[in-house]
Amino acid sequence: MSTQSDSPYTALKTIFHEPNRLAIMSALSCAVDGLAFSELKQECALTDGNLSRHLKTLEEAQAIRIEKTFVGVKPRTTVFLSSDGRKRFLEYIKALQEVLQKATASLETTPSTIFLSPPHIHGCTRRPS
Repeated sequence: MSTQSDSPYTALKTIFHEPNRLAIMSALSCAVDGLAFSELKQECALTDGNLSRHLKTLEEAQAIRIEKTFVGVKPRTTVFLSSDGRKRFLEYIKALQEVLQKATASLETTPSTIFLSPPHIHGCTRRPS
């Protein structure tokens, strides 16, 4: 019997599940040397303010590390995955893959005609035949 802690759904952490943070973490996972703020902004198609807010949330969760330096006289902000963030994001991706594989398998094997009749008032459970 499966317990709640065995469920892949419990590993779907909201810190990563938000679409913009998922994009940020995915982009950073491909960048061993980190990404400059401007590169990350372009890669994820976010505004300065939106990216800053999501980075703050991820930094507070210790999923990323932000390094501020100067290149000549120009400031440069570089964002890196933290080692803990890398580990937690990998766990999240594996759980998400499992959940999506289950949903895909179910949708591929369940006849679509089941979903043509209106669901019960309190949910989408099947009606007894």
